[in-house]
Amino acid sequence: MNQKIKVGAALLFLAGLTVSAMLDKLPLTVLYVYLSVSFITFLAYARDKSAAIKGQWRIKERTLQLLALCCGWPGALIAQQYLRHKSQKVSFRVILACMIIINNLLLFGALSDRGQQLVYSIVQ
Repeated sequence: MNQKIKVGAALLFLAGLTVSAMLDKLPLTVLYVYLSVSFITFLAYARDKSAAIKGQWRIKERTLQLLALCCGWPGALIAQQYLRHKSQKVSFRVILACMIIINNLLLFGALSDRGQQLVYSIVQ
């Protein structure tokens, strides 16, 4: 998939979360978590790219994947496009796709009636 399409998908996803939060379908906290972890993930990619260029200590790939799983995947996709980092290694991209799918399945589960009750009880 084209990197620009991935960035568009990430931004569209975040926009959808914003609308869902505004319509009280999801707690605003969930949006804040996605935005915060995505920002942290983008910074982690930037740090890792800088370390790669300088030949310094690198962030483990599993750490980057864990950040993606824990709501940071929009930041990961944006970082791949704008930093040109971790966008060519096929095995990394496959695992990232799995992290995105798992994260979205969990989120869609949270959007169900039962899931909403659970999410609201956790964050409030």
